[in-house]
Amino acid sequence: MYEQSQTAPSDLDLLKNSSLTSILQTEIEKIILSGEFGPGERLNEKALATRFSVSRGPVREACRALAERGLVKLIPNRGVFIREITKSEAAELYDVRAALFGTACRLTAERITDQELADLRVLLARMDAVAYRRDIDEYYPINLEFHNSVAKYARNNTLMQAYRECVEKLHLFRARGLIHGGGFEVSNKEHRQIVEAFAVRDALKSFEAGYQHVQEGKIRILMSGEGPRAKQPPAGPRN
Repeated sequence: MYEQSQTAPSDLDLLKNSSLTSILQTEIEKIILSGEFGPGERLNEKALATRFSVSRGPVREACRALAERGLVKLIPNRGVFIREITKSEAAELYDVRAALFGTACRLTAERITDQELADLRVLLARMDAVAYRRDIDEYYPINLEFHNSVAKYARNNTLMQAYRECVEKLHLFRARGLIHGGGFEVSNKEHRQIVEAFAVRDALKSFEAGYQHVQEGKIRILMSGEGPRAKQPPAGPRN
């Protein structure tokens, strides 16, 4: 009995392992969404374990959790791979995102504070400045911050979680449609319409503006002629 109690994991051990797995899941997710690995690329568990100075067990558990959320695929006897999102899957995700974001806008119109409204206007100004330089890599995170702020101001945790998971999957498809057809300017005009609807606390107008904005974004991305963002191969030798 004594020997068995020594080998059985304690509640504290289980808590430590659970906490470590959760931390690793967050860190690996950041790596995936940063674009460090392209769609279909393999994640090396041993390399990740070395990177975070942990054993491979917690890394494996973190990858399993990310697989359940649809960010990676576990292929038996081959390993963990970044999930590839097809155009048809992206179209479905955009439809779901439009409904979620529209609802977030409706709730935000009813609950937004004057300070939050001012913060959104600051983000609009930042996007305008970056759009003038047509810098997609600088524009993209500000654009995400704008949308995430709107979702947060809705003050609905269930909605926020569903919206976040949808957007994370679309990260894997990140195309560059904003570069084409005046996308920067059109997108910013739509952002401004959303904020103006918030300013007058018009819930219905806010829903329509938010929903239509995501649907228009879907068209810009899917009609841009580009597929998922892929990690570029290293340049070959120059002649």
